[in-house]
Amino acid sequence: MAIRHSIRPVNTYVLLASISLFLWAGLLPIATAAQQSPLSPTATPEEVQTYEAFRSWITSQPASVQNADDEVVYQRYTAELRTKGKSERDAATTIASLKAIGDRAEIERWNRILTAPNPAFNTSPNAFLAAVTKGLKPGRSLDVGMGQGRNTIYLAQQGWDSAGFDPADRAVAVARERATQLGVKITAQVARAEDFDWGDARWDLIVLSYVGVREYAALVFRALRPGGMVVVEGFHRDATKTRPVGGGVVFDTNELLQLFAPLRVVRYEDTDAIGDFGQFDTRVVRLAAVKP
Repeated sequence: MAIRHSIRPVNTYVLLASISLFLWAGLLPIATAAQQSPLSPTATPEEVQTYEAFRSWITSQPASVQNADDEVVYQRYTAELRTKGKSERDAATTIASLKAIGDRAEIERWNRILTAPNPAFNTSPNAFLAAVTKGLKPGRSLDVGMGQGRNTIYLAQQGWDSAGFDPADRAVAVARERATQLGVKITAQVARAEDFDWGDARWDLIVLSYVGVREYAALVFRALRPGGMVVVEGFHRDATKTRPVGGGVVFDTNELLQLFAPLRVVRYEDTDAIGDFGQFDTRVVRLAAVKP
């Protein structure tokens, strides 16, 4: 999971810019332990509390609010705080604290989720990925928002030169340890999407499993080799009718087809299935497409 992990689909410059790749908001349990991330200092308990309150609010907002510019979002949240009885000064202090937190709280959140003793997400390889890559000649693969490495390791086991990245450092450490235990080689990097070197015509396969897609479609097209495949799975907009879902991993009907229009579609699905995150029956969308 973990770039997998954004509340908002595009830049929230101070809170979520680095984790706009994947998120199933509000469905996964949170452990209590917190350790330091090399990307940024660990958030304090007070910061986590402030952030979680904001996170709960933003994930309950319509897409128009989730996709708005940061200052618009903060203005809306300030109004929300005032309706809750906070003074103008206290509301301003809360907003200032949110801006100061940066992405620390989100990284810590996903570190806890992805390394939980009893994970509430599918720890096996994504079934769609396994199906569409069966029989492909292995090459260089990239797992965007690799989390604890379920897909990265699977691809390595199938003979791929398998790489992945994620800002959740403890999750990446778990992936490296698991790969060593299984005797397979992976290249796992602790990095944000904007810091990772995607390269030009570098990859034969790029995996976007329950991570943000919209802001990376152009990068994916550039980074794929001719004949290379992108594999995407996320939630359909209908999934938000029953549960809160981060906008970055929610797609409208046929939106994936539009995002990757320059590619040749190999397989597209819009169907009811058990989502990998949340693990309940919902509507998901899936795409496998090849660069000409």
